[in-house]
Amino acid sequence: MKITSLDKVEKVKMDMEGAKDAFKQVPIAKADGTPSFSVRVFTIEPGGHTPYHTHPFEHINYVIDGQGALVTETGEEKPVQKGSFVLVLPNEKHQYRNALPDRPLVIICAVPKEYE
Repeated sequence: MKITSLDKVEKVKMDMEGAKDAFKQVPIAKADGTPSFSVRVFTIEPGGHTPYHTHPFEHINYVIDGQGALVTETGEEKPVQKGSFVLVLPNEKHQYRNALPDRPLVIICAVPKEYE
């Protein structure tokens, strides 16, 4: 069993090409012995975004703070805000963008542990 809080988890700037002012924390990781999923938290600063990318696995997101947009494969920007749940299927091109000028967009992201 593991209990932690986000303020105790290292925050690392995303180094993926195309990311801007986005940070990642991994409070539940494969190193903790999780059998299936890892939980990551992304903090996207005002004006920031994740890379516009795809990957071969699904992920489930929950917005814990802020407002933003999920950019889809067609370039459509779908609004997300605190309380939104999102399912991104394998190989769906996507990007998260922060829409607020003064507050971060914070998203929980569950993925198969092999892709944390």
